[in-house]
Amino acid sequence: MTAGASPAPYLRLAGIRKDFGSFAALKGIDLDIAQGEFVCFLGPSGCGKTTLLRIIAGLEVQSAGRIELAGRDISRLPPAERDYGIVFQSYALFPNLSVADNVAYGLVNGKVDRQHRVERVRELLALVGLPGSEARFPAQLSGGQQQRIALARALATSPGLLLLDEPLSALDAIVRVKLRGEIRALQRQLGVTTVMVTHDQEEAFAVADRVVVMNQGSIEQVGTATTVYREPATPFVADFVGRINTLPATAGAEPGQLKIGERVFRSEHPSALAHAAGQDLRICLRPEDVVARPLPPGDPNVIEARVEKIDFMGPYCLVRVSSGALGEQALTVYLSLHFLTEARLEVGSFLPLRLLPERMRVYA
Repeated sequence: MTAGASPAPYLRLAGIRKDFGSFAALKGIDLDIAQGEFVCFLGPSGCGKTTLLRIIAGLEVQSAGRIELAGRDISRLPPAERDYGIVFQSYALFPNLSVADNVAYGLVNGKVDRQHRVERVRELLALVGLPGSEARFPAQLSGGQQQRIALARALATSPGLLLLDEPLSALDAIVRVKLRGEIRALQRQLGVTTVMVTHDQEEAFAVADRVVVMNQGSIEQVGTATTVYREPATPFVADFVGRINTLPATAGAEPGQLKIGERVFRSEHPSALAHAAGQDLRICLRPEDVVARPLPPGDPNVIEARVEKIDFMGPYCLVRVSSGALGEQALTVYLSLHFLTEARLEVGSFLPLRLLPERMRVYA
């Protein structure tokens, strides 16, 4: 490798396509994943994320494209010859085998001697927080404990790649949050390259080094959680990730001018600066980017809004407002419970709000 060159990716997907008859489930996926990286495939049901994971695992065969793992072409190798461990949504534990035998299943097939199997099982159970559970059976474990056993089994052979297929979706919310933190900590400790499929964006943002947002068989955006949330590359990403306000507008005569109804607003976001006057546009604005203070005097982005609905969310409220300045279009904003109490706001109240110009992202 030459000085300054980036290291070769540990996992490379090049032109991966999957056709089911006339339906293209994957439309030419290109993606490089670094060694030790934690990457989440995120998207709605049917977007192709699970199909892509299964192709990496060799459980589905791609219609076209190449897969490389640690510089080795594994595109046509059977699953047993690919260096990975996998955890399924359903855990897929053998109910008639003890915890020890479930964890050691891959080691038996790998012809590891009994003493080393016992030691490895003990080590893995300690690693996932279930020491001393060797003699128990899956039916005697909670859902979270079963998922830990499935994770231990996937790690038993010390694979170079760990694949997680919606591993937490069957668990209740409290267990899910706890276990995702444990999975992330374990991944960092072991340094194993990990790919997880999920439709839960909070989950993806909590664990991933990078998030791959997919839609209709294609990749819409790849980036850190912060980048994907704050700078969505496409209208789909903006709408799918988090809450978003979308306002129709037309480009004004000057760069950054946006006309909504009869009112001209100003955007300082780079996406708003290169449109022809009169062009139809869409403004996307997160709820937290519509603020109640500070309100600079004479700011063209300050509006008078009427409170239409208040949804209590604990420390903050999700507030629906409308404004004549926006042609009576509604906005969703976040306001703290303290602010609502101090300002004595209720349905029907009026308050000034500011649309942050630096956060008004525009799509043509």
